[in-house]
Amino acid sequence: MSGCAGLLLAAGEGRRLGRPKALLDADGELFVERGVRVLRGGGCEPVVVVLGAAAADIVARAHLDDVIVVVNEGWPEGIGSSLRAGLASLHELGAGRAVVALADQPGVTADVVRRIAGSPSPAAAVVASYAGRPGNPARLDHEIWDEVSALAVGDVGARAWMRAHPERVDHIACDDLGNDDDIDTADDLARLGQRMERKR
Repeated sequence: MSGCAGLLLAAGEGRRLGRPKALLDADGELFVERGVRVLRGGGCEPVVVVLGAAAADIVARAHLDDVIVVVNEGWPEGIGSSLRAGLASLHELGAGRAVVALADQPGVTADVVRRIAGSPSPAAAVVASYAGRPGNPARLDHEIWDEVSALAVGDVGARAWMRAHPERVDHIACDDLGNDDDIDTADDLARLGQRMERKR
């Protein structure tokens, strides 16, 4: 398979919000739907979405007909289990590399994904950075998926592998295209709504 696949992690229960963040609405679009659109808009194909908490509800409410949905029964273990499940699915599909994004970061744009996915960097991992800080999304080459999965435990995703192998990671500044701020609380969601209202 040529090109770059997309992997959206959307399995969390949104404990601080009291509801799964995949089902949050931003301008009439669910976060999980927006995540898929952003990955596709950035040139990623196919797109795999990993669900966990409220998976049946999300499948029923979201438009996910054109993506590959993986339900991670081990989602309570943390994001590591969802990353492992997603990478395993992409391996079965024969993907050579994938951009991994999180459903609760609506500031990540298709332009950010396109810059990361299309970077000519030969590094095994290419990571978006903001104000000099590595963030999300990240492009991971197939050659490191097993190593990444081995270290993705609990609430740790690919970051553990990147910390252990800094010489194989390239950071690409994306400050001009977006941000990777999480929506974790009701206040975060309210601020997002205010920003979207100002843009109208």
